[in-house]
Amino acid sequence: MGWAPAIGQHKVSCMALYEHVFLARQDLAQAQVDALAEAATKIVEDNQGKVVKTETWGLRSLAYKIAKNRKAHYVMLEIDAPAGVVAELERQTQINEDVIRYMTVKVDGHEEGPSVMMRKQERDRERRADRGERPDRADRPRRDREEEAA
Repeated sequence: MGWAPAIGQHKVSCMALYEHVFLARQDLAQAQVDALAEAATKIVEDNQGKVVKTETWGLRSLAYKIAKNRKAHYVMLEIDAPAGVVAELERQTQINEDVIRYMTVKVDGHEEGPSVMMRKQERDRERRADRGERPDRADRPRRDREEEAA
């Protein structure tokens, strides 16, 4: 006597949903960080998984020093894959010297639209603009030391 789904019910996928966040060293260029994210995506896809969304949260300050780094590039991948894929992804991440921390969490569902971190960054920019405060350092033009001395 086997189990049969009721009429109208869909077959449940054997894939699980995960969020994988890693922190890359502060001295890496953005292109190198993007290459790390692409390498992680390739590992997932080579093992019959799928990366649903990739978000780069940028260079952010750490709460405490990690391996002599005060800042790190944050990247989040939303993954739909079997459990074995996560084990391989974490193994490869652990080997990489450019990654200083990582964490993979199993989730019930992925968020629609941008994550909380991306919404927070956008909200902070809007508040600064409304109050007429100085823009983020990334937004303001860079001056040479010669101009500052003059």
